[in-house]
Amino acid sequence: MQNEPDPDWPRFVRTEEAARLLDLSPRTLEKHRCGGTGPVYRKLGGRVVYTIADLRVWIEGAARQSTSEMAKASGEPDRAFTGTARTSR
Repeated sequence: MQNEPDPDWPRFVRTEEAARLLDLSPRTLEKHRCGGTGPVYRKLGGRVVYTIADLRVWIEGAARQSTSEMAKASGEPDRAFTGTARTSR
């Protein structure tokens, strides 16, 4: 039996390794997870894990060409350009 990883199976990393790969602190990654702004994660047992592929997707989603470019949240249009603002009730 060989110990080669199955290319059809994702590689999972825990918060500490994901943070190291992203050059973030584990606490920063936890804050992103709590706020819903971080990479997609999974809970296996009681452990939080990330796939390398999901980390890459999150990195690509953070790409910007200008400091004035705003990030879009969950497919919502940029309010800065539409002139609409949310009101809480």
